[in-house]
Amino acid sequence: MRFKSSIRNISTFIKLTASLNSLGKVAWIRLDNDQIRCTVIPEQGSQVWAVLSIVRARLLRPQQSARPKPAPNNTHFETIFDDYSIQSAAPNNTINLEVPLASLHRALRSAQAAASASIRLTKKDAKPLLSLTILTTTHIASSARGAALESRSLAPAPGDPDDDNNNGEDAADEYAYHFGTGGGGPQRETTITQDIPVRVLSAAQVDGIHEPRCRDPDVHILLPSLLQLKSISERFTKLALSATQKAGGGGGFQSGAGPRLEIAANMHGGLRVGIRTEGLRIESTWAGLSNPELDAANVEGGEEGVRRHPSTRMKAREGEEAWAVVRVEGRDWGRVLGVGRLGGRVIACEW
Repeated sequence: MRFKSSIRNISTFIKLTASLNSLGKVAWIRLDNDQIRCTVIPEQGSQVWAVLSIVRARLLRPQQSARPKPAPNNTHFETIFDDYSIQSAAPNNTINLEVPLASLHRALRSAQAAASASIRLTKKDAKPLLSLTILTTTHIASSARGAALESRSLAPAPGDPDDDNNNGEDAADEYAYHFGTGGGGPQRETTITQDIPVRVLSAAQVDGIHEPRCRDPDVHILLPSLLQLKSISERFTKLALSATQKAGGGGGFQSGAGPRLEIAANMHGGLRVGIRTEGLRIESTWAGLSNPELDAANVEGGEEGVRRHPSTRMKAREGEEAWAVVRVEGRDWGRVLGVGRLGGRVIACEW
């Protein structure tokens, strides 16, 4: 099996691996002719099922069976891979890898200022590796540059009567060849290779791993700035922990779990994030958010399916009955919102 690709947008790839690394230590990465799937399934907490198209890397994907029409400028696309090549004996040239996210993220960070970078699947001592090759360029001040400058200053100027052999022009041309005509000085290219140990998974090993199937959502809404939402959610979680510690009790938290945030939304552009404990009740409210319209082409039953959809029924409700409410572990929710580092854009959120 073979896999090789140049990395066109290193910065976005770094942000993606940082987001995945905050949710789990190991990722199952599935490569094929058309896309790259990144899946993180920790022992507890949120799962990640991300899809990167080979041509256009879709960083965030709605997780619902009936997807709403994307609102203008709300879906973020970035081109990550270029010159993508893959070959294997499996259908669609599929390759399944188990990749340590921390090692991959560290290697990519070292390529942040690189002139170019590429990644390929290889072997060393019969052990599979993802090999990251980085090309960097640095400006240098060498004795050679000084010598060239000196020879240029001592040589006759072009057109000088003493310049019988055109030495002045040759010296100028030699300097321009080695150091360029600009003021940046000479450059030196350095190639760095970093190897990330991986495990190749057989089709039988991943055959039982499937993305969870969720019922049709009661509400779908576009969230406000993820960075703002993350900041508020983490502040509420810390306040709840502090209030519980001052009260001298566990606050009813399960072992190893933290306070739970209450997240509510409706089909009228409203969102609430809050927390409730015995000694604390606080929430933030957003209004005027967007609820994307469902696309009948993606709903089972077409137009009739849209009319019967739970979100359509919720849209007809008023007051507290119009709100769908979920409770999530605060620290885990904060890690999920870390995907905002990819650009801080809003994403569809469903209950």
